[in-house]
Amino acid sequence: MSNSQPNEQDELQKYLEEKAQQEQAKQQEAEPLSAYDACVLKESAKIHDLIAEAQKKHKKSSENE
Repeated sequence: MSNSQPNEQDELQKYLEEKAQQEQAKQQEAEPLSAYDACVLKESAKIHDLIAEAQKKHKKSSENE
């Protein structure tokens, strides 16, 4: 496995997260969110943060091996 692959994956994930945030901002400007939608978006953001954190930990542990 090459070292460039995880970097490309990280860059892709960051790009997709930025696009998702931009899309959320556009939707929020267009119409107010229901309480349910706001909760779903908030939990989705938490999940993305946890995934990113887990990937960083995995990357560090694999580098230390």
